[in-house]
Amino acid sequence: QVQLVESGGGLVQIGGSLRLSCAGSGRTFTSYAMGWFRQAPMKEREFVAAITANAASTYYADSVKGRFTISRDNAKNTIYLQMNSLKPEDTAVYYCAAGLSYRETTPRLYPYWGQGTQVTVSS
Repeated sequence: QVQLVESGGGLVQIGGSLRLSCAGSGRTFTSYAMGWFRQAPMKEREFVAAITANAASTYYADSVKGRFTISRDNAKNTIYLQMNSLKPEDTAVYYCAAGLSYRETTPRLYPYWGQGTQVTVSS
């Protein structure tokens, strides 16, 4: 069992930056690939980025490539999402999730989820 808690969301201006954190608990946290997903109002949850258990590889959605960076610190049981050059279309609730493969982009293939943190990008 893995418990996940996101933090770091908020209101930011267009072009600004935010760093999201996801703290995990449970003995097996460091054995899971971790992903970030987001869900905007009236839209389906979509993949943002993922990282392998050992942080050796990452994978990004085309819409965030070059702007967002996923990382993890297994000593702290925490993953991060550094978001730069934010756009209004990045506005969503952001979720972290634990899964078996960092190449999986389908939400239902991630068995463990946090409660989400709101990110709002406004002018």
